[in-house]
Amino acid sequence: MRLTPIQTRNVALTGLIALATSATSLCTVAAEHDTTPQLATTYVNDAILPPNIEWHGKSESLLAAPDSEWATPFEKNGLKTSPSYDETFAWLDKLIAQSDMLKKVSIGKSPQGRDIWMIVASKEGAEDAVTLLKNSKPSVLVQAGIHSGEIDGKDAGMMLLRDIIFGGKASLLDHANLLFVPIFSVDAHERSTEYNRVNQRGPLNMGWRTTANNLNLNRDYAKADTLEMQHMLRAINIWQPELYIDIHVTDGIDYQYDVTFGYNLAQGQSPASYKWLEHSYRPAIEAALVNEGHTPGPLVFALDNTDITKGMSLWNASPRFSNGYGDARHLPTILIENHSLKPFKQRVLGTYVMLEATLKTIGKESTKLKTAIQQDKYRYSPRLTLTWKQEQQKQGWDFKGIGYSMEQSAISGSEIVRWNGEPKLYENLPVIGGTKADIKVNRPTAYFVPPQWTDVIERLSIHGIRMTTLTKPSKQKLQQYQFAGAKFGTADYEGHQRVEAKVSSNNITTTLPVGTVRIDTEQPLGDLAILLLEPQSPDSLFQWGFFNPIFTRTEYIENYAVEPLAAKMLKQDPALQAEFNEALKDSEFAADPKARLRWFYERSPYYDNEYQKYPVLRSN
Repeated sequence: MRLTPIQTRNVALTGLIALATSATSLCTVAAEHDTTPQLATTYVNDAILPPNIEWHGKSESLLAAPDSEWATPFEKNGLKTSPSYDETFAWLDKLIAQSDMLKKVSIGKSPQGRDIWMIVASKEGAEDAVTLLKNSKPSVLVQAGIHSGEIDGKDAGMMLLRDIIFGGKASLLDHANLLFVPIFSVDAHERSTEYNRVNQRGPLNMGWRTTANNLNLNRDYAKADTLEMQHMLRAINIWQPELYIDIHVTDGIDYQYDVTFGYNLAQGQSPASYKWLEHSYRPAIEAALVNEGHTPGPLVFALDNTDITKGMSLWNASPRFSNGYGDARHLPTILIENHSLKPFKQRVLGTYVMLEATLKTIGKESTKLKTAIQQDKYRYSPRLTLTWKQEQQKQGWDFKGIGYSMEQSAISGSEIVRWNGEPKLYENLPVIGGTKADIKVNRPTAYFVPPQWTDVIERLSIHGIRMTTLTKPSKQKLQQYQFAGAKFGTADYEGHQRVEAKVSSNNITTTLPVGTVRIDTEQPLGDLAILLLEPQSPDSLFQWGFFNPIFTRTEYIENYAVEPLAAKMLKQDPALQAEFNEALKDSEFAADPKARLRWFYERSPYYDNEYQKYPVLRSN
């Protein structure tokens, strides 16, 4: 007789106790013979981490017994390990073969040639986006392992899929579809060792944070450099999920919460989606987590990791991050940050509970969610905020923290935090957030990108932004930005030299050549286009360095030519003579021969009239 996971869970804890006893026996045998493979019962970094707080909760009943036929590798191996890429998909392939409700689709290959697999779970057994969209149910895209050492979502998702097929939870797909990417950063996942993620309690072996090209995928949403991210963005455009969940594990301070999650703010580009997330989604998810013995909370970012009383930061993410990107493209996006100091088992179970509750909630609330998304996509705000200033929030936070003390370190020569493992409530902590609008711009009718900026056009296309191409020259009155005082990053960041500059604008009349790309802003991704093309936006393609060649001077004038040219210009233009006399009142300028000659060159017809001018034009 085959036992299902539901039938075997009554003996799960007994089995784990037996497994632990067996592991202890193995240790004794190994000590005598030193040949038997051992099941590890501790993590290599246990001794250097803050005290581990023992946890038990109702969600432990979700675990299958380790000897169950459909136990996941995580459940089979003492709740401390996570399977390799090959082991993960060997197990999933076996599960998929048992049901028509599961299909496996590759969204693309990694730089090292691995498929990035997505499991499509639907009652109809859809294996392509066209078929899935026909069922009119909302889809949840769940992504694990964007930082592949932070892999809780993979093991939680495997358990949940198993229970949908064999555990009596197929009804979760009655009103929703699940798109599950077990491992996003697949190459980094295989750079696995017990010495990765030193601040994290398990699993025993963890993948690497960045890709095989050493790029951070959760800094790549806006610029879309990596193959992995380009595949994911295309998948989002093709499969059109209504909710996107990005699963991480924290770094930082110790506290009581085990599952924290958040999304962008009411002040962002998707206010209707925010209201749904805050007033429909969060209450349902937190109630489910509490009922199962977990302690949910908002995202935690301390202003000072050595002094909790200074307060917490309310993060308003920009589009380089998953949740900031979701806000910009009006795709409600949840960032889960499980607490790194909680044991792997606790984190996986909390993630399972959250994913199951998500499918239930989105099924019940699909009409409200879809309505909110449509409102955000088509509201076309006449002014968009590009940057935000920090301000204290009206509401403080009664923070469920952990006690600590400061001790003088002989190693570092300064004070260091010592967490004591004791729960402590920090009442009414101040909360500082980027919620005060700073730089704003009017919404243009359209942008025009010259055809030679192929990388820019390609990235806009990858995002799914609609564009049209001019088939004949077009004379138009447009707005152009002029830059001054450019400041370049002094070090490489994510493969780019970032840049900021002072911005002014001028109205020009110009003839746009054939091949120029027009981007209308009254489209569902119009807000995203604005944030990518406005140069004062922190995650604009301009600030990421895609237009850096415009700051390179390539033609020059020799002193022997500019000096007589300057004399001729002054003789012909008394107003220029007066302007030059005024400039000479600056003693630094007056004492700099090169600056004086350059002053005339910049006002001559020989000067490069495209130097430091933004090639992307605006139509107001």
